[in-house]
Amino acid sequence: MPTFLYRALRSDGTTADGELEAGDRSEAFARLDRSGLQPVALDIKAAATNPAVSGKSNKSRQEAKGATKDKPAAGAEEENTGPVRLKKAQVVLFTEELSELLSAGLQLEPALRVMESREELGELKSVARILRQEVRDGTSFSAALRKASSNFGDLYCSLAHAGEVSGALSTILKRQANYLSTIQDLQSRVKMALIYPSFLVASGIAVVVLFITFLIPKLTLLLKSTQGDMPPIGVFMLEMSEFLKGWGGISIVAVIIGSIVGFRAYIKAEANREWWDETKLNLPLFGKVIKARFFVQFLETLANLVGNGLTLLRALELSRQATPNLFLKAKVGEIIEYVGEGGSLSRTMKRVGFFPPLLLDMVAVGEQTGQIGESLERAAERYDKELGKDIEKISALIQPVIVVVMAVLVGIMAYMMITVIFDTIAGLNTG
Repeated sequence: MPTFLYRALRSDGTTADGELEAGDRSEAFARLDRSGLQPVALDIKAAATNPAVSGKSNKSRQEAKGATKDKPAAGAEEENTGPVRLKKAQVVLFTEELSELLSAGLQLEPALRVMESREELGELKSVARILRQEVRDGTSFSAALRKASSNFGDLYCSLAHAGEVSGALSTILKRQANYLSTIQDLQSRVKMALIYPSFLVASGIAVVVLFITFLIPKLTLLLKSTQGDMPPIGVFMLEMSEFLKGWGGISIVAVIIGSIVGFRAYIKAEANREWWDETKLNLPLFGKVIKARFFVQFLETLANLVGNGLTLLRALELSRQATPNLFLKAKVGEIIEYVGEGGSLSRTMKRVGFFPPLLLDMVAVGEQTGQIGESLERAAERYDKELGKDIEKISALIQPVIVVVMAVLVGIMAYMMITVIFDTIAGLNTG
């Protein structure tokens, strides 16, 4: 029976080195799991045998390994070892499943193995397999996420890193799952709310096209046959019709598309990202939601890290890494600088000038009572409720706003047409 040399992580995060006897690598991994150890490295111990025999044996093993690599075993499925493209719903499902397994007491590698063995997870099995292999080879979970799929994103990976460092990975993943589920639910509600307005938009566009291509030319012919004078509003509509039927319509579409492409390129440029991130915070309705989401994420992450024994400075640094908005990341950097100079968190946040008074008061109470972690959690819960209200308000306003806009546009077109017709009839009666 071969002897394996292993390096593994204990539940408290310390490293254990040793050796054990097992029939094969799978059995060795199983025994380590039963012992509460998470394998990082596992190798067969070199046997002290005849060099010639040993060399021949090693050569045979290398040949067998090469043959296995070149020709997969019969009936074996081809495994996906590269990055996997995931949909948003799959990211949510993966996060929920993994957080539940970790909350049940499983360590990371066994939890990923359980997910790998579940047939109903589909592509997530490949993600779990890639993650388990990377973690087993000593890669951190957050770094393994980046290798497994680009769809997890920087924010997701940064929060996972914070959870690893603090020992609260299951808690952070559970909150991230709740956040992703909330966003997915909002997107679904927005799509459903946009179905009827989209129909109105299509109908409005069809009416405008009908006016321009059919009704206005017919009206022009009518006026020419009666030799009547075209009223000013009719002249405007006729000129607009000729403009849109020519190169004018194509020019407008080209300008709109070019403006959108140019604007996207502008805001993605490194020199302009911080400006755009700050501008988003001042947008009507949506800016308030972005701010509330930042407060919730910042407070929850900081509470988890401080509650798990990290120093305030280290917790703030990890919270900054988990902030994708460059403007807000700079604000957290200012907090780190002032706290490093000896300032209290509440006074530092007040000095930065971005945080609301209620949040500052709750943090100050936590500092005075020595329960800063609990105060941060309560503040996060409060702003999470505010975030939910803001999201519901936006989703409720989208449909009526679009309906009103389309009603105004169609009403203007109808008013213009009716005015032209009545002015024309009045001109004929006068003649």
